[in-house]
Amino acid sequence: MTEKLYSRAPSFGVVVSEDVMVKMADGIHLATDIYRPALPDGSPAPGKFPVIFTRTSYDKSNPVMQIGPVAKFFTPRGYVTVVQDLRGRGLSEGHGQYFHVANVREGLDGVDSLAWIASQPWCDGRVGMVGSSHSGIVQNVAAFHKPPSLKALWVDVCPTSAFDWEARQGGAQALQMFAALFLHGWDVPEIQNDPAAKRRIESAVENMRSLLPTGPWKKGQNPLSVVPNLEQVLMRYQNNGIKDDWWNMEVLEHKAHFDRFADIPCVVSSGWFDPFVADVAGQYQALSKRLKSPQRMIVGPWGHAGMRAGGSASIEVDFGPGADWGYRVYNAERLRWFDKWLKDIDTGVERDVPVRYFEMGGGTGTRTRRRHLDHGGVWRAAGQWPPTGSTPTTFYLAADGVLATAPADAAPISWTHDPDHPVATIGGAVAGFLEWVKPGEGMDLSYVSPRARMRSLVPDGPMHQKERPDQVGSRPPYPLLAERPDVLVFETAPLKEDVVIAGPIEAKVWVASSALDTDVTVKLLDISPPTAEDPAGFHMLLCDSIRRLRFRNGYDKEELLAPGEIVEVTVELPPLSNRFKAGHRIRVDIASSNFPRFDINPGTGEPLGRHTHKVKARNTLHLDKKHPSHIVLPVMKG
Repeated sequence: MTEKLYSRAPSFGVVVSEDVMVKMADGIHLATDIYRPALPDGSPAPGKFPVIFTRTSYDKSNPVMQIGPVAKFFTPRGYVTVVQDLRGRGLSEGHGQYFHVANVREGLDGVDSLAWIASQPWCDGRVGMVGSSHSGIVQNVAAFHKPPSLKALWVDVCPTSAFDWEARQGGAQALQMFAALFLHGWDVPEIQNDPAAKRRIESAVENMRSLLPTGPWKKGQNPLSVVPNLEQVLMRYQNNGIKDDWWNMEVLEHKAHFDRFADIPCVVSSGWFDPFVADVAGQYQALSKRLKSPQRMIVGPWGHAGMRAGGSASIEVDFGPGADWGYRVYNAERLRWFDKWLKDIDTGVERDVPVRYFEMGGGTGTRTRRRHLDHGGVWRAAGQWPPTGSTPTTFYLAADGVLATAPADAAPISWTHDPDHPVATIGGAVAGFLEWVKPGEGMDLSYVSPRARMRSLVPDGPMHQKERPDQVGSRPPYPLLAERPDVLVFETAPLKEDVVIAGPIEAKVWVASSALDTDVTVKLLDISPPTAEDPAGFHMLLCDSIRRLRFRNGYDKEELLAPGEIVEVTVELPPLSNRFKAGHRIRVDIASSNFPRFDINPGTGEPLGRHTHKVKARNTLHLDKKHPSHIVLPVMKG
């Protein structure tokens, strides 16, 4: 992070033109708000200005997401800010043409809009795009078409493969997108005059924690059926485990199109607890290798709300003052970036180190005044990702729950996966996993908008891995996950010296099952020593992932198991940087479920999303020299 924040005082007021309908090539008009620099009398300032452009599926008039941090920040500093509702969203036309993030015209709409902006008398021909999540997707797909006016990007927490990390992961369904579809369904224009349809969506989101276990969902028999275009997407998310042409379309699979990306300066940013951090790191690696223009990556100890959220703590863990960005730092960094590429101001960004990442850990391990674990951390700078010195290092799953640096030769270990009692998700890397507060639950609903009623169903960040009454899937007596018989735990002895990791992570295990299909989940944890406040230590989840075994050999075909057959399974985990302090333990958990983060494997081998019953699976992890189950961590040497 820049120690002294870049700043430039406002020199203009703001004048707004709302709901300008911009025509696309196919005749559809998109609702667009234009914020222009204004003179003291409120009239538009004369002359031409560079433009900050953002396209959103979350309402262009949103004061928290669009107007305050974007329009009212950049416009007074000499930019025109343009905010647009996507096709089929907000006040834009194209009803029934919105398919969550699977909109086939997303890139073309961006190009048409950029051409219109560049033709306006108030535009100097230079446009930069900003936005997070879906508003990051639209930046990438616009850049594939190389529009001449597009000069710089800041792409935040952007999924570049809906198949790999967003809607599916390792062959399983990521249920965060099931919940997110209802968020998008409630305010689609098609049902705004249909109170019954709106209430059906609203009731589903109010009861999301009881709705989640009722899958698989059938077409026409689920609450989302009142919005047919979004129900189509749900059926794809749930049933399409083969990576076919639908998953490979431009807007859903960016990384297959990075060779088309415009050669313009681009920042990508994310957090270690953002579900798309692997996508973000992959985008930086791909673009920095092939483009001449400066590429930058910033990753902090944040969830999907990322650097925008502010504060040094995430859920139950505090990372120290360096983690506290919020819009105070974020906008200073963005202004410094765009002032260089859109205004030719020498801000020094072209001389910055390419990668800034937050190395978590190093704190006291005690509780702060606000009862968070003091995990701490520091910012690191690197010329590449992974950083120089990051060395893939193998840790073997050994006998007696040991995580060893030498190959193991131990007897296999078995556990039972019960689809009616899955391992509960306790925090983690999720996005849009929301429910709504019900009337009578302590919030006065008479004066708040429905969006203000949202709360996280699965907290998006690190938590102590112990079941608790408020978390979906938890049951009395609310054990530590390490105490469950269906969770295999492997950990080092207390470390004699610090171990620092920075880079990608991969596990490779050999398993057999009594079922035709099952899952392998892998979690990496940092275990703090016991204290008076945490007598079992703090079991901090760092990252996790999954692999559905019918896809163990790839996603182009399904291969069911032969009962008892030993198969090799690779599980890709997201990248990470963490300092395991001396006295801590490195831990790996192996199981066959992580609900509601992922859908539950019924074990029957029936088609995805269409199973008719469930069976318990007796699964076995092999640990001998012929089957050396292990995890590879990117240990920093020196």
